[in-house]
Amino acid sequence: MISRLHKGKKVVGFKQTRKAVCRSDTEAVFLAEDADPELTGALEQLCLERKVPVERLASMKELGALCGISVGASAAALLKEET
Repeated sequence: MISRLHKGKKVVGFKQTRKAVCRSDTEAVFLAEDADPELTGALEQLCLERKVPVERLASMKELGALCGISVGASAAALLKEET
């Protein structure tokens, strides 16, 4: 699923990811291990409640690069494909 993050439809950043999860638009959420644990913990709990799979990556830099941006990202969500 991580491979689809680079080219698939996604949102990047904590706020946008949280909004997508709340709208039930997400296929999976990716969190950076080195991001603020208060933020990622709350988002992970929301994902658990909404039954959204969560994958962790080692760093914000790595997550940002996978999303195709030049800065780090604490969270990103792969959005559901429209049928």
